[in-house]
This record gives sequence, C-alpha cells and structure tokens, in this order.
Amino acid sequence: MTIKTLACTALALLAALAIPSAFASDPPPPTATAARYAMPATETWDITSPGGEVYRIFVSKPADDKDAPEDGYPVLYVLDGNAYFGSFAQARWVSEYLPIGKAIVVGVGYPGDDAWDVRRLNDFTAALLDPPPRQWRALAQYKSGARKQFLDFMTGPLRSEIARRYKADPDRHSLFGHSLGGLFALYALYERPQAFHSIVAASPSMEWNAQGILDDERAFTTRVQAGKVDASSRLMVIVGDRDTDDDPEPARALVDRLDRLSGHGVRARLLRYPDEIHVTVPARSVTDVMRFAFEIR
Repeated sequence: MTIKTLACTALALLAALAIPSAFASDPPPPTATAARYAMPATETWDITSPGGEVYRIFVSKPADDKDAPEDGYPVLYVLDGNAYFGSFAQARWVSEYLPIGKAIVVGVGYPGDDAWDVRRLNDFTAALLDPPPRQWRALAQYKSGARKQFLDFMTGPLRSEIARRYKADPDRHSLFGHSLGGLFALYALYERPQAFHSIVAASPSMEWNAQGILDDERAFTTRVQAGKVDASSRLMVIVGDRDTDDDPEPARALVDRLDRLSGHGVRARLLRYPDEIHVTVPARSVTDVMRFAFEIR
C-alpha cells in the first residue's frame, strides 16, 4: 500500500468519525416479549387429594362434544404429566379424525414447570426398605410408600372429577406410566385388576426394593389361579433394548409369566424398541400406547 493510499484511508476514517451517524444516537428497538405457547385443545387445573396433596391435571380433548360417542370418550391417564402430557396431547390433537384422536388424555402431574417432581417417588412406590438397598440409599432422604393412597386418588376423586367435567366413558379408562410410573402401573394391575380397561407399563423399574413388586405379582397370580379375579386390565409392557437403567429382560420374563395366565383371562403383551434407551421410550411409544388404549379390540 502506497503512502498516498494510506493517507486517503486515514482521511476517510477521520471523516467517518467526524460525521455523526443518524442511527448511532437512536435507542435500540425494544425487544419483543415472547409469550408462552399454549397447545390447542388443552386445559389445565389443580385438584387436592383427600390427603392434602395438590396435583396439576392436564387435559386434551376433542373441541366439540356434539360428536362424542354415546357412551362418552375413552380416557388415558398419563403419569408424570409435566414430562409426557405434551407428546400425547399433540398426537391426539392432530389425529382427531381417527379413532385414537376421539378420546381424552389426562396428564397427572404436579404444580411447577419441572419435568419430574420428587413427589413421584412417594406416589409410585412401596415404602423403601430399611436399611435401603445400596443402589437406593441416596433416595432414603425422600418420602416413599404412598402408592395405595395415590391409586385411591386416581380411581376415586380424580376419576369422579373427570366424569363431572367431561363426557367420559366410565368403562374405558386406561393408564400409562414410565419408569417408576411403570412400576406403579404394574401395582395397579395387581392391586385392582379391574380398575382400568388397559394398562401400559413402559420401562418399569422392577428392581425397586430388591424386586419387591414380584411379591405383588405372586399374590395376584395366586388370586387369578384360584378364580378370585373375574377379569383384569389388558397389559402392555414396553421396553427399549438399549435401556441401561432398567434391564429389559425382567420385563420380557414378566410377560412370559403372565401369558401363562391367559386361560384365566389375563391378557399381556410385550413391545420392544431395539434402538431406544430409557428416556426415549415414552416419546417413541405414543401412538402405540394410544392405539392400545383407545381402539376397541
């Protein structure tokens, strides 16, 4: 670069600095406030259980009840509603022209915006053993063991409130739970075999309390074989083959055992996703769960 060019460049810079910019003194444009997205065809409200626990209920339903079936819409209850309701609600909403969309999805969650609330540990489980198994020691600081009270709430006050607010089919209530929620789903089957039309246990945490759920299964099996269970919920167990949090093999063995009770009316099936891990199973399973819960078979 020549001396002349350098001089010209310097003069140009000085001139630019000397000329006030028409935009330099203008304030920056105001930042638009982003509004929270509200999913269409949904609503939310809180309910307090008889024990004083507050639950946040998320509901997705067809907009027009004029087309509701004579018996009402089938209902799917989704545990951990804060985390999983959105996936099920979106799938139901965009499928309203199909049988799986002509239904009601109820997410059962907790006040707040966290995906998971520590209260789920208490709601979904039997009381932690004392002393606790090594892998569960860190959870001993939290409450556990309220699964019966939570099942009472699910099948009592909550179901009554759903029936009061919406046109729901009283004979077609289904349940979806994942992880500890899946463990609770199995407990619901064993404890009250006729409480739900269909139950889905996704990646159930059967290892909780040194596999204490096996005691519930054995008691259920004894009742079934003795003819003390007239009918039971249809059960679908879903696992991801790459799940390292909950070994899929116990779930496979569970379905094999329950399948031997088919002559007594127990209906169980296994659905495996070869490429899914623990946390991806729920999103992968949405349409399969809805078909299982909503289609009449």
